Amino acid sequence: MKFLAAVCGAGLAVCAHAQQLASVILSGGVTRPVYCTAPRGDDTRLFVVEQITAITNLGRISVIDLGAPQRGFTRYMSLPVVARESNEQGFLGMAFHPEFLSNGYFYVVYNTPREPGISAGSVVLARYRATGGDPWASTGDPDSGVVLLRIRKPDPTHNGGWIDFGADGYLYMSVGDGGNANDTNGGASINPPGHTPGIGNAQDLTDNLMGKILRLDVDGPDNIPGNADDDAFPDDPDKNYSIPPGNPFVGVEGDDEILHYGLRNPWRCSLDRATGDLWIADVGQAQREEINRIPAGVTGVNLGWRCMEGTLCTGLSGCACNGPDLMLPVFEYPHTSERIETLQRCAINGGHVYRGCAIPWLRGTYFFADYCSQQIWSFRLVNGVVTEYRDRTDELDPPGPQTIAIPSAFGTDNRGEVYVCDLNGGKIVKIVDPAGMIDCNGNLRADSCDIDIGTSLDANSNGIPDECEAPPCPADFNEDGGVDGGDVEAFYLAWESAAESADVNQDGGIDGADVEFFFIAWEAGGC
Repeated sequence: MKFLAAVCGAGLAVCAHAQQLASVILSGGVTRPVYCTAPRGDDTRLFVVEQITAITNLGRISVIDLGAPQRGFTRYMSLPVVARESNEQGFLGMAFHPEFLSNGYFYVVYNTPREPGISAGSVVLARYRATGGDPWASTGDPDSGVVLLRIRKPDPTHNGGWIDFGADGYLYMSVGDGGNANDTNGGASINPPGHTPGIGNAQDLTDNLMGKILRLDVDGPDNIPGNADDDAFPDDPDKNYSIPPGNPFVGVEGDDEILHYGLRNPWRCSLDRATGDLWIADVGQAQREEINRIPAGVTGVNLGWRCMEGTLCTGLSGCACNGPDLMLPVFEYPHTSERIETLQRCAINGGHVYRGCAIPWLRGTYFFADYCSQQIWSFRLVNGVVTEYRDRTDELDPPGPQTIAIPSAFGTDNRGEVYVCDLNGGKIVKIVDPAGMIDCNGNLRADSCDIDIGTSLDANSNGIPDECEAPPCPADFNEDGGVDGGDVEAFYLAWESAAESADVNQDGGIDGADVEFFFIAWEAGGC
């Protein structure tokens, strides 16, 4: 088993048998979980975004103790104002500041109630702070909220709501096109003067943040959140942030906050923690669900909505279908289902590229699901080509009578392990290796994770922590299990050629001291 783990870690074909996966239910009973995440550097907790509670109509954050998930979960904070007029509204997203463990700041996205005669409510990005303590652990402070961005919408649907921090330290945010079919609310009364009618919100770059991926500087020039210099728009109560200078529309026509555009309802995005690539799953109108991957460092991409749905032309205005300025999806699928015809596909739930340490052979695999057909898939993208595409639905069915019935989102913990949020029963389900966890040192953490985080050494790179292996036996130089003349011959040849293996006393040099060290061990007849 240890040998296979090492070989699989090298990604060799012999590990094809290991491509099966399994899942375990980490916790149940949370209310409408739509995301889960963890602060950087915190291996002990997984935070769950509860879209809205049944009784109080408040969004809520709960915490699962990863060291003892059988204990269930604890409450962290409730959001004071959340509206859910449709299934797409409520508390939608959460991200921790990269320095959360030292400053306590985290960020949320939620919907506010309808404003009669003005809009169908707003998408709000807000900053909160945890209560004091080390490591800002006990609870979030519901009275610490500061609105950073408010986007008034013409319709309750298509909110987006994903947020995360990139390696550049900036906050990324997805916003849907504002709702209604075919992005027809462009030019509605809530839009300010200057809006261009007839092109939809997603293609409108002026005074319109809907249908976009935004990139914001929430720390300001001093790189410290919570100070006055965070706000580059002191006269605008709906904007409390700065603009990253590398955003594509800085200094040219278009809103400075926009990083990418042409999206319908991006329901879930993720940043590949290894490459920085941005993955965007965009819910389709009636025919196609699509996945887009934008390489790290690329900005200003037009993803085609509303003139395109996936690779299909819609006939709608706003852009030229298959125009040279558009980026096509790396993957799409139709609404018809080859699995269960009575469960039609309807809405993609984007996931993550697996970058965990517990399943080394899985690294680089992207997961996603469909809200209606209950299917979960994965694939790898190699040189822009989808490979290893497979339906994971059956193998990720948890043990026992419970199933993943309504997959709403994926999330990751600090180490990059992937979880599925299931609205049915409020379950958080972890993707695992059915072979089980290899834990030779008995610390309740996978050996591959010990090596990955540096708590165990692996000097020979065989995937086994050094403390789990017997020390090398210099007398059995040829490693045939016996001590005889064959070892003398093998050692002499290695020593004469100054091979690295001849440094049996491990002092960094190959000299007479190695000869003496070897023969003392050899004459003793063992190690």
